[in-house]
Amino acid sequence: MEPSKQDYRKYLDPKVLAKISGLELRVRLIVEGFFSGIHHSPRRGLSAEFADHRVYAQGDDIRHIDWKVFGKTDKYYIKEYEQETNLNVMLVVDCSESMSYRSDPALMTKHEYATSVAAAIAYLTLQQADAVGVALFDDHLSHFVRPSNNQQQWKTIVHELDGRTGAAKTSIGRALGELAERLSHRLLIVLISDLFDDAEDILRGLKQLRYRRHELIVWNLWDPAELTLPFNGPALFEGLEATGRLASDPGSLRSRYLEEVERFQSQMRAGCAHMLADYSVFNTATPLDVALSGYLATRNARLRQRSSRVLR
Repeated sequence: MEPSKQDYRKYLDPKVLAKISGLELRVRLIVEGFFSGIHHSPRRGLSAEFADHRVYAQGDDIRHIDWKVFGKTDKYYIKEYEQETNLNVMLVVDCSESMSYRSDPALMTKHEYATSVAAAIAYLTLQQADAVGVALFDDHLSHFVRPSNNQQQWKTIVHELDGRTGAAKTSIGRALGELAERLSHRLLIVLISDLFDDAEDILRGLKQLRYRRHELIVWNLWDPAELTLPFNGPALFEGLEATGRLASDPGSLRSRYLEEVERFQSQMRAGCAHMLADYSVFNTATPLDVALSGYLATRNARLRQRSSRVLR
């Protein structure tokens, strides 16, 4: 039997409830639309109704290759069909020290933003009787809860998300590699992180998950000050993740800094697109309902564009 909203709320500590309930009310309809938008059915299978194409991967059954598309594109694509199965979601949340940063314009720290959106998605996933799990990481995979849709799952996920950031550095590639070894079934994996790490290492970790045929969504969280470097005059920056202190003039560095931000985002966007993973930038000054609705519109447009290219 599907648990009710009351069943889940009775497990919440009042302090945790105060943190999540307002968010849940703001984004309830948007997140429900988000899930219906990213999956016409929770997973793709081999039933009667055609759904979409995807690139052939080693090990796929060649009986499901679309030879008409091959004749037009000289590339192998697999026909996918709707299948009535439950959606299994794994929320992968960064808890490293850099996630504790918040500038004045931001609504909350990056960690609070990440755990709030993860909690809202977990809540609504359970409300529609689908399974959800959570994995927390810094320089390694520190906590892991397998996807489930039982009544105790909400209590467990909220308890895990309600922790604080530690003093550890970020090692996303290593953490994703550890996660890949723990997962035995295909999942929709949502990585929520500031990606404060080397882009090549991150992409290497994502490739390990994609090789195992998981569907990937990457949400790159940025504080507004990290996107604009608005500081003026000589300043002393206090580094996170053991980077030390740095005295500098932000005005003289701003142009080069913004180029590096753009270069990193471009590298991540291109790398994720190559493996058919979604990459999106979230600004923590943006209300979550606005951010999620914008993401949904962008993703739906990308999916339509991809399907159009395949069928030409």
